[in-house]
Amino acid sequence: MPEPRPDYRFARRPWWILSHLFAAGMVVLMVNLGFWQLRRLDERRTHNALIESRQDLPPAPLGELLPAGPASSPEEVAEVAYRMVVLRGRYALDEQVLVRNRTSEGLPGYWVVTPLVLDDGTAVAVNRGWVPFASTDPEGPWPQYDPPAASVTVTGMVQEPQVRAGGLVGGPVDAPEGRLWTLSRVDVGRLAQQVAQPMWPLYVNLASQEPAQGELPQPVPPPDLSEGPHLGYAGQWFVFAGLTVIVYPLLLRRVARHRGREAVEA
Repeated sequence: MPEPRPDYRFARRPWWILSHLFAAGMVVLMVNLGFWQLRRLDERRTHNALIESRQDLPPAPLGELLPAGPASSPEEVAEVAYRMVVLRGRYALDEQVLVRNRTSEGLPGYWVVTPLVLDDGTAVAVNRGWVPFASTDPEGPWPQYDPPAASVTVTGMVQEPQVRAGGLVGGPVDAPEGRLWTLSRVDVGRLAQQVAQPMWPLYVNLASQEPAQGELPQPVPPPDLSEGPHLGYAGQWFVFAGLTVIVYPLLLRRVARHRGREAVEA
């Protein structure tokens, strides 16, 4: 007995039309997500190239990079982000803070941020590195992490200050007034409220220091210059889109054959 002809009349019913539209919409969505991940990959590569080009330049005094000093604009700071700089001055121990919820190799802890008072009387927030969560009381001061009291020379990487993203629901908020021992992020503007000296609108991730500090804090590693998972995610979305294009027609054909056999039997 020959195989009955497939019956596709079911595919014109309203529910199935919605199913076709849904499948087509999912294919369009997945293809767009794939191209979005490729755009993210291009952005990541461009950003990595920018970081590499800047951090490979020789360290320079901060005043040469930002002649306006503490009055520098956010745009001017962005132009020198990731540049290596050399700072000379004395740490203001009484104004040291911890930045909460920072990890190192999966372990929870803090960043130790200490204002460095330069020879001209201005101050730069220096992220001296990470300390483990269990090793310190969040209410300072913390004499076990005190840097040298004498003048120091710090080499580090310029970073733009961290601010709370607008509209972030449920994100941590620091008290707007009073002396804070810990901060949610390296918010230089908030730190400046409790520092006596004029502060530069940036912070510096310490890379090395003379005289050197102890084993703790551990300096924060340089930025991750990997390409991330974007290429893999793009490939997954394209594969999902291709499978939908192949599998959905096969599903329709299977249902049509089943309907055709039912019609012959009837």
